[in-house]
Amino acid sequence: MKPPRPKRKSWAQPLADLVGGAINPVLAKQGFGQSDVILNWEEIAGARLAAVCEPIKLQWPTRPKNAPPDRAPEPATLIVRVESGFALELQHMAGALIERVNAHLGWRCVGKISMRQGPLQRQAPRRHVAPPSAAALAQAAEAIDGVDHEELRAALTRLGARVLESKHKT
Repeated sequence: MKPPRPKRKSWAQPLADLVGGAINPVLAKQGFGQSDVILNWEEIAGARLAAVCEPIKLQWPTRPKNAPPDRAPEPATLIVRVESGFALELQHMAGALIERVNAHLGWRCVGKISMRQGPLQRQAPRRHVAPPSAAALAQAAEAIDGVDHEELRAALTRLGARVLESKHKT
């Protein structure tokens, strides 16, 4: 009788676990210690503010050479790019935004906000894809009739319908 094989650890990881490690070194050059502020900007600032501004970098003040090592660092300046017409609104909400960023990070990291006016660097809008036709859904549902798991069956039906429609288009 053979001894049981040791289980191999899967090397597959969720993409969300890898994103931080990949972009943290790049963001460190802009003063961000981690990617939380960039990745969670809409959650931190709120949808309304996030639509008109984005963080560029954290600018840390120079530390005095003779400062004791246990002294807490001075808070940084969060540099934010804001669309031209909304700079005044952001200026009025700066205190609240500083509190939100600090609450998210868990310490008094940001002391003030500096604004740079200009267009935001937006991603291209996603194109809307029409749902599959009823005929394609019915044909796909017929093909996966033997699947018992309800969620899996629904996902396979949607996938099958998309595949069937793409074959008819080409």
